Amino acid sequence: MTILTPSNLLSLMRGPLALLFIVDNAFYRSLAILLAMITDSLDGYLARRYRMTSQVGAFLDPLMDKLFVFIVIGIFIQEGRLQMWQALALLSRDFAVLVFGLYLALKGAWSNFQFRSIWSGKITTSLQFFILLALIFHISIPSYFFSCFIVLGFSALLELYFTEPQPIQQAK
Repeated sequence: MTILTPSNLLSLMRGPLALLFIVDNAFYRSLAILLAMITDSLDGYLARRYRMTSQVGAFLDPLMDKLFVFIVIGIFIQEGRLQMWQALALLSRDFAVLVFGLYLALKGAWSNFQFRSIWSGKITTSLQFFILLALIFHISIPSYFFSCFIVLGFSALLELYFTEPQPIQQAK
């Protein structure tokens, strides 16, 4: 199977879209967010609809989401629109995934893990896009919104842990 499927190409577009944030222009930045949201929804739909799902796509989709969000968060921190604690809260799901990856590596189960999207990840990504859109227009975001990201981070960790395939116990 080729890795250059239409859904993977849509995923690959999200990284460069973040470069539109280099220019402090609300129109370009809003356009980048909207295109990132559209490509994020469309790539998964196309992959499932036309049965082009793959391990590459399951890895590439969240990687491009993270690249986009990390670049944008970095720019907002530099501009003073986002405080460090808020950025860390926005990224708490990513910390949870990292902790789970370390757990798999220590357990020696990395190669047995099937990468796939998780519901808390999809919710987090969608909320991140909306928060970033609000920041473009200097909309004040209450602290409790950032707390939601921390809860979603813990949810992601639990979801990954409890959906991890367990070895089959042999009967004695």
